[in-house]
Amino acid sequence: MTCWQFRSDGFYELAIEVGSTDDAGLEAVLRAVWDAAGVQGCYGHGDREPEEQEAVPCTVASLEEFGHLRGRVRLPSGDLVVCGVMAVRGGDEISDDSDDDSSGDSGDWLDFYVPHGALDAVGAATSDGRPFYRSARIDDWLAGIGIEAFRKAPFGCAAVGWEVSGCIDAATPAGELPEKRGVGHLVPRDGVLHYGAAND
Repeated sequence: MTCWQFRSDGFYELAIEVGSTDDAGLEAVLRAVWDAAGVQGCYGHGDREPEEQEAVPCTVASLEEFGHLRGRVRLPSGDLVVCGVMAVRGGDEISDDSDDDSSGDSGDWLDFYVPHGALDAVGAATSDGRPFYRSARIDDWLAGIGIEAFRKAPFGCAAVGWEVSGCIDAATPAGELPEKRGVGHLVPRDGVLHYGAAND
């Protein structure tokens, strides 16, 4: 059994700038991401295993109540790991227990993540000598989730990588992918979400 208490040494994220600050917009993106990722279950308590608690609705109201929503997701390797989601609303994070200080001042952000501890437990986390973890395979997987979610609930832009929430915003790319990218970028243009992998 994987310990459900997984908040420790950072998150690998698909961080989405929703592009609005209304509950309906945030919830549409939340549900689209949860479906696109194929997350199993939806739970509010981080101090209990899923089998020890009732499932909760995948809604903004649940996010406001619990701070994070948690489930399990399959990595491209087929390993089943814990995952979660949190929101930063107009600069004010819903969660009361995260160290993330990103501003999100251009609208709400939704961060779908897999904790480093969960990746490490299945042998997926290697630093390759970098001060942070990067995986092209997981970047591409998270980008695919973002692209699929965008079809159901369009959003402003997104980034994929290690602790990437708030590192880009929709106004910066202006529909174009930067030539050099320290993190993966997902930028909408003409109604289609375009992905540029990290290359710097």
